[in-house]
Parts: sequence; structure tokens; C-alpha cells
Amino acid sequence: MWNTSLKKTEFPLKIGITGGIGCGKSLVCSVFNILGIPVFEADQVAKDLYDTNEKIRLRLIGLFGDRLYPAGGKLNRLLLASLIFNDQDAMRKVNELIHPMVWEAFDSWYRQQSSVYVLLEAAILFETGFYKMMNANIVVTAPIELRIQRVMERDHITREKVIARIRNQWDEEGSTRLADYIIRNDERELLIQQILETDKNIRTDGKFC
Repeated sequence: MWNTSLKKTEFPLKIGITGGIGCGKSLVCSVFNILGIPVFEADQVAKDLYDTNEKIRLRLIGLFGDRLYPAGGKLNRLLLASLIFNDQDAMRKVNELIHPMVWEAFDSWYRQQSSVYVLLEAAILFETGFYKMMNANIVVTAPIELRIQRVMERDHITREKVIARIRNQWDEEGSTRLADYIIRNDERELLIQQILETDKNIRTDGKFC
């Protein structure tokens, strides 16, 4: 299943990968990495930029005040999340600030890679529009109840808080409609086998771009 809206002009191929909270996206990426596929962790890069980039720091302080950066100089992520969680305008301003810098970092990293394809791992791959710049996109899915239990156990938070996070993300149906490949991490289908098949299909489909 290849994304025919994009033309391939160079290697490595750019493959986006995403999935809602609790789907196991990071686990899937770790297996791809074992297979020799480089993974760019967009969410981690964004976190690092919040702490180290002076332009971002000054802009956020201008928007929300210096309380965002207490003694020590690192972003108070919980405070920022609380300020933008239900404020679409504030969220838009933050996204417009951080996303171009994440893409710039990805582009610089990409130019150093020599594998057949690379993965761009991002929780909000579709929301940012990054998926349009990929040659294909993978969505990792899981049943909603399984996702809730995983996050409750992982983050030690209530069911209600997990559900609130899920509701703040793209719905799975919308994501899968845009996916070229789907990996189901439902503890029923063999996960490793699906990843191996997806890797094989990407390599095969990519030959025709």
C-alpha cells in the first residue's frame, strides 16, 4: 500500500509512524531499530528544544510568563500542558513555534542517513502535517480498553485522565484512513511478524518510486 500522492526522488525513503497514547508506538519503533532502521524521535527532539533553544524559551515566556522556566532553566511541562490543553489558540501558537524547528532537525538528521528508509516517529504526525512530507505512513493501533489499561499502569494515573488524553488526540479511525500500513498491537496478532511484513513491504514498494 504505497502513498501514490508522493513521488520518490531520493533515498532513504521517509516513513512516518504514529499511534495514539497506549498503542505501543515506541515499542514498535524499537523493533524496527533492531532491524537496522534509524528512528528519529520527534517528540523527544521537541522536548530537548524546549529546554535548550533560546528562541523557544523567550517566545514561551512572552506568551505565558517566566513561570514556565523555574530555577534550573528547564521547561515546566505540566504547567505548559495545563495552559494549552483546552486553549486551541495557545496550542496553535506553541505548535507553530516548535514544529518548524523539529522538521529542521529531522531534515538535518535525515541527510546523514544511508539506510533504505528511515522512520519519523511522532505522536501528532497527522496533526502537524508531517505525514504529507513522508513517502508512506504507519499507524500503530490497539483496542481502546487495552490502551487505557496500559497508560494507567505506565503513568500511574486515573482512567479519567487517560480518557481525557485520548480525546485530545486524533481518533484512530481518522488516522487509519490516512495510513499506508497498519500494525495492530492488540496482544492477539503477532507483533513481530507484522513488523517484519511491514519492513518487507516498504522495501518492496519503495523500489517502484
